[in-house]
Amino acid sequence: MIATRLRQVSLLVFAMLLSFIAFFQMFERTSGTFPAKFAGTLGVVGVLFLTLWGLLLKFQPYASQSILPCVLLLTSIGTMMIARIDDANGTDVAFRQLIWLCVALVLTMLLVVFLQDYRVLRRFSYVSMVVGLALLLSPMIPGIGREIGGARIWVGFGSHTFQPGEFSKLFLAFFFAAYLFDHRDQLAVGGRKALGIRLPRIKDMGPIIVVWLASMGVLVIQHDLGTSLMFFAMFVSMLYVATGRKSWVAIGFLAFAAGSFVASRLFAHVGYRVQAWLHPLDPAVYNQYPGGSSQLVKGLFGMASGGLLGTGIGQGHPSLTPLANSDFIYSSLGEELGLTGLLAILVLYVLIIASGLSTAMRIKDGFGKLLASGLVFTMAFQVFTVVGGITLVIPLTGLTLPYMAAGGSSLIANFVLAGLLIVISNAANKPEPDTVSDTFRYEALAALREHELVDGGQRQERGQRRGQGRAQRRRPNGRRGLGRRKGKGATA
Repeated sequence: MIATRLRQVSLLVFAMLLSFIAFFQMFERTSGTFPAKFAGTLGVVGVLFLTLWGLLLKFQPYASQSILPCVLLLTSIGTMMIARIDDANGTDVAFRQLIWLCVALVLTMLLVVFLQDYRVLRRFSYVSMVVGLALLLSPMIPGIGREIGGARIWVGFGSHTFQPGEFSKLFLAFFFAAYLFDHRDQLAVGGRKALGIRLPRIKDMGPIIVVWLASMGVLVIQHDLGTSLMFFAMFVSMLYVATGRKSWVAIGFLAFAAGSFVASRLFAHVGYRVQAWLHPLDPAVYNQYPGGSSQLVKGLFGMASGGLLGTGIGQGHPSLTPLANSDFIYSSLGEELGLTGLLAILVLYVLIIASGLSTAMRIKDGFGKLLASGLVFTMAFQVFTVVGGITLVIPLTGLTLPYMAAGGSSLIANFVLAGLLIVISNAANKPEPDTVSDTFRYEALAALREHELVDGGQRQERGQRRGQGRAQRRRPNGRRGLGRRKGKGATA
């Protein structure tokens, strides 16, 4: 057990060492010195990570040990690149990001300590739905809603803003998991068959229609393609896990594709995204305002200049790309770390997703299975839409890369997501409880011995009776035989 714990903590310490080397190299190449405020804050962050690991050992001893080091590396690489861009732009976003990181770690510690049984979340399914929808629609409230970059997905108080949609995805995941767990039997019943696929019954399509309308509402009202895609994809994926029917996936994909096509024709902001995706190098589209493809093309050229191994940390020009520390941080990392660094980042995400999927497959509780898969699919879709949008696989969505992009709300929400996966993995990996106590074993053995003694006595008694019966049968037979012999002799 001690050797296992040493291997686990060595993995975390190795991730911390790589993070320190990245920060040290970046500061030495850009400013020639390691700023004292960063050194102190990074030390506090390291202590908080080690404290979180210690709390995991005490309160979640069977939890997956691969999630935390991967999250640490992703967060440190992203914060390092934000600090690199701050040096070029004269801003101070990275230090605020470290402060938000400390807050996220403290909240994750509280989650690990006090959420011993994740199944308690099922009791508040409809409360979670109300809170999730309220957070999702809160940017539409006059006075506190803010529109930034053409999307009204922010809530502001004074000079501070946060993105409530990042937290609404957690509450809606709780509701979807509870709802689908309670109604999985009705949703799994198939209807008519068409094109080799058994379609669901019409009366069971209500939930997917409601979620589709909500997603289209977010797309139309808030001008946010990414959030609408993420919520709808999360629900459809959880629906497939609950029922195992591919028809739900096909219907969900066709419904969202049809809605997006209609929205691209009716609403200009969606059409601009599609145009920039289809014709990014067209001069008319490049110089178009609003909705031009200039930032997308600059991000592509930034990644291309990195090549296979990158220009090196602190030796590129990532600040030339607009939104380089948030929406396009993946392009900034590609310039200085190259294709090799980008693939390594994707591997870290794959490790977290694989650990979550493994947890979902191992756990026996249906609610936990749906919740773990929903959280994992949410992260996977978010990474796919960000990376796919930057690399022209799909239209740009405006989502942020988990753990890496600048923004306190995204960082805190994704750390809570990782904490929930860790708590569920503890329940999945926990060995089966030994329900047979020592007292029960002793009483069972005593009863077995007594039963054997009684059986032995009964067998002995039955044997004695058989012996007595044979003896009694022999004596009459002997007399009769002797009388016959005597009679025969007398007769003779």
